[in-house]
Amino acid sequence: MSVPVVALYGALNAIFNVLLAVRVSGGRMKEKASIGTNGSKVLDVMIRTHGNNAEFVPLALLLLLIAELMGGSPTWLHVLGGLLLVARVSHAIGMPLRAPNVFRASGATITSVLIIGISAWLLVMRFST
Repeated sequence: MSVPVVALYGALNAIFNVLLAVRVSGGRMKEKASIGTNGSKVLDVMIRTHGNNAEFVPLALLLLLIAELMGGSPTWLHVLGGLLLVARVSHAIGMPLRAPNVFRASGATITSVLIIGISAWLLVMRFST
């Protein structure tokens, strides 16, 4: 079975994650920190921004994939996939800013609500058949 919606958002999120990783590599070179942060707060934020993205995106994409395989509405899959990408970019923008800020908070909140929402949708689809 083809999964074109998740393929789109999986690819876009993968590109974004690689960009975050490249930024970490540049920060490591600048700070001369092969392992750890060498005491750099800026590098610490870069590492956590990438790590946070790498922690949450796979789970969200897996849930979207299951929803698409179960015949979930392509419109809803696009809405949720688009929200995931926007939330992750927003979170990354907000990470280096002084906390609390709307970018980081909205990115984290949207990501969490999205994961819970897709989980609930999957349970409804599972038990309504």
